[in-house]
Amino acid sequence: MFDLRPETGEDWWEVEALYDLCFAPGREALSSYRLRDDVPPVAGLSMVARDPDGILAGAIRYWPVRVAGEKTLLLGPVAVHPTRQGEGLGGGLIRESLHLAEAQGWQRVLLVGDAPYYGRFGFSKLTAVQMPPPTNPERVLGLELVPGAWDGVRGVVERDA
Repeated sequence: MFDLRPETGEDWWEVEALYDLCFAPGREALSSYRLRDDVPPVAGLSMVARDPDGILAGAIRYWPVRVAGEKTLLLGPVAVHPTRQGEGLGGGLIRESLHLAEAQGWQRVLLVGDAPYYGRFGFSKLTAVQMPPPTNPERVLGLELVPGAWDGVRGVVERDA
């Protein structure tokens, strides 16, 4: 069992250390990080998962962005400690946080990731949305939390300043 709860300021550096462990050095050089610079994660959606001993096992963050002027959630990163992978924790974080996003009134979610993995949560390729370069357009995925939320939304993803 894991305790899933909103990330707090006290979790920040421990979550950053988990991301450093799970992702390649230089992860912050990715274009998606330029959309996050000096923008706080969305309160209540960025979550941590701790085991019964309080040890951080996983984390997920969301950021506000805009596509064609429309407020959109940018999911990522999501990470699970290597010793906890394969236990369904990443999927649990994604499902729970998407449920909370829908309850908060968000309409659409965007991410850059692996379509076969994220497809099982309902994400699919967005052909009319461009992440800042250098991003592989095949990995730009979206999910509608409200039917039709991506209809007519096209263009470059921009910071929500």
